[in-house]
Amino acid sequence: MADEKERDTAAQADNIVMPELLRVSPSPHIRNPENTRSLMIDVIIALLPAFIWGVFVFGTRALLIAAVTIASCIIFEAAVQKILHRQVTVGDCSAALTGLLISMNMPVSAPLWMGVVGAFFAIVVVKQLFGGIGKNIVNPALAARVFLLSWASEMTTFTSAGSTVASLSVKVNAADIVATATPLASLKNGVLPSNSLIDMFFGNIGGCIGEVSSVLLIIGGVYLLVRKVITWHIPVSFIATVAALTYLFPRSGDSATFMIYEVLSGGLLLGAFFMATDYTTSPVAPAGRIVYGIGCGAITVLIRYFGGYPEGVSFAILIMNLLVWYLDRAFMPKRFGSKSAEKK
Repeated sequence: MADEKERDTAAQADNIVMPELLRVSPSPHIRNPENTRSLMIDVIIALLPAFIWGVFVFGTRALLIAAVTIASCIIFEAAVQKILHRQVTVGDCSAALTGLLISMNMPVSAPLWMGVVGAFFAIVVVKQLFGGIGKNIVNPALAARVFLLSWASEMTTFTSAGSTVASLSVKVNAADIVATATPLASLKNGVLPSNSLIDMFFGNIGGCIGEVSSVLLIIGGVYLLVRKVITWHIPVSFIATVAALTYLFPRSGDSATFMIYEVLSGGLLLGAFFMATDYTTSPVAPAGRIVYGIGCGAITVLIRYFGGYPEGVSFAILIMNLLVWYLDRAFMPKRFGSKSAEKK
């Protein structure tokens, strides 16, 4: 009788269907089907609407700049990994995403060789020399943009919206573009831009290829939030800090109008949703992310108000990247049942 019960129990155990994601192994026991490639593709998808709008507004040369920059990033990553005898990981799409972000942070009038230089600095210097993906201490695309500011004239010559540039040459002739001051440059001088808020929202303004359409960047950010690629902590605290400071300390016009112009100008939305949220260079704990976002917003306003360069988003994120280790340490969750080192 006991033997029959044991056989029935064994048969029932054999018929148990285990959850597909459950693995009886060292932790983690439940695996997430998401991987680096799927996350990178989600971010690329979220960026595409704003990038396509940039091509529509500034012309086919924007597409060429992106193609050159993306291809350069992929080639540099594969080459360095081969030289260093590492596994070639260009298939994870992280290099392609870096190239797309670099191109979106460039004006359409920039010479093509700048995309190659920016790709080399981002992939070789900032990423691979530190050990590859997940080991870089600052965001590669932002570091490349700041490095490219060494050629200030090329990086600050912006084409007005609608004056499409179809030139496929390495360098665009001055006669082929209609240069314009960006709304952020006007705000820097304490003057409200001539562009309407509607133009600012939909992207009928001059600027870098991928930062002009606020509505499309917001849609891309919402997509990432819905897909749970990012959380709300960094973009909300970042944008809210800029909005609060510029509302409290306007430099022209009424507070609300000046605040809206500041939020919709420059690379704030692009940086807040797509670069400040980089997994490797942002805090892990939610409280740390909020402090990180507040720091990014405060430094952005400080540079916009008092710095020599009208935009402060790139510099702010890079500075806060360097403080992530301290934020993670300060806001590290306490283990259940243990006391903090300070109390000990």
